[in-house]
Amino acid sequence: MKSGLERKINLNWSERCEPALKRFMSGENELILGIESSCDETAAAVLCGGRKVLSMAVHTQIPVHRLYGGVVPEIASRKHIEKINQVIEEALKEAEVTLDDIDAIGVTYGPGLVGALLVGVAEAKAIAYAAGKPLVGVHHIEGHIAANFIEHKELEPPFFSLVVSGGHTHLVRVKDYGKFDIIGRTRDDAAGEAFDKVARAIGLGYPGGPKIDKLSKEGDPDAIPFPRAHIEDSPYDFSFSGVKSAVLNYINGCKMKGIEYNRADIAASFQKAVTDVLVDNAMHAVKEYGLNKFAIAGGVASNSSLRAAMKQACEKNEIEFYYPSPIFCTDNAAMIGVAAYYEYINGTRHGWDLNAVPNLKLGER
Repeated sequence: MKSGLERKINLNWSERCEPALKRFMSGENELILGIESSCDETAAAVLCGGRKVLSMAVHTQIPVHRLYGGVVPEIASRKHIEKINQVIEEALKEAEVTLDDIDAIGVTYGPGLVGALLVGVAEAKAIAYAAGKPLVGVHHIEGHIAANFIEHKELEPPFFSLVVSGGHTHLVRVKDYGKFDIIGRTRDDAAGEAFDKVARAIGLGYPGGPKIDKLSKEGDPDAIPFPRAHIEDSPYDFSFSGVKSAVLNYINGCKMKGIEYNRADIAASFQKAVTDVLVDNAMHAVKEYGLNKFAIAGGVASNSSLRAAMKQACEKNEIEFYYPSPIFCTDNAAMIGVAAYYEYINGTRHGWDLNAVPNLKLGER
């Protein structure tokens, strides 16, 4: 017969282990708290088993930065400080878990705005230290690629991925979870950056991507023959400064001649020029490397024209095409939680010296 003390110890142990036991019995796995603050979105999410999103909280700063025509780094950092605790509490509450239930803390530590990154990294380190949880630093681009795992449970490496956002345009061969080869990248402007600059030039404001996507539906994509840049010695690399400059020169030329230009035609023609290059380079790479799975990721991946063109090209070439819902294309913590999960189960752990790395390269640790 067990003593009262033994029964109390066993009961306390059972109570503490009950959440983990329930997850184990139901086939679920580790709970990950993801934190994202690399640019102008303050976000937190709780994920179970790497691909099941239990909650997602995002505070966007777009209304603030719209006043300035783009992201102001100092303002972004201050807004992150104001909202970081709030979004984490909201994510935990929505998931109906506490920090005691969480198995690891995942956080973006690069690339991005250094001040913004520091807010998330400092918060994650503080929580991990206070709660006694493992800390896992995540590469922001790896997070974008991992966003495809949320809704496509069948997707497994190896596959190709095109990451297109305001700060990056990468063509990546995903060899395994957390293992990547960058096959192509932009030589100058990122695709999303070009969208923002062209949108500003035709008076659409910030953020430019969604506004150009919307306006282009009213225009003729073949109205203006903007250039498509192809780099001879690097067939998978991109360059968007030329098409951006061509748009600006076209607008200036119209103004000097007193000719009224059609904003919708400019938006549609520019968008098609960018989309054509992205699709051509991506399909060339996929066929060259002999893979039959292709995924897009990043904020520009929510562009309707790019999705349609990629889908058509993949169907033509008998390639399986994957893309996240728009909510998982823009910066969010769910994608960081997914990437953190696979890093965590592969043994990645970071110490209290984890720091923000604004120019972190994909694959670096």
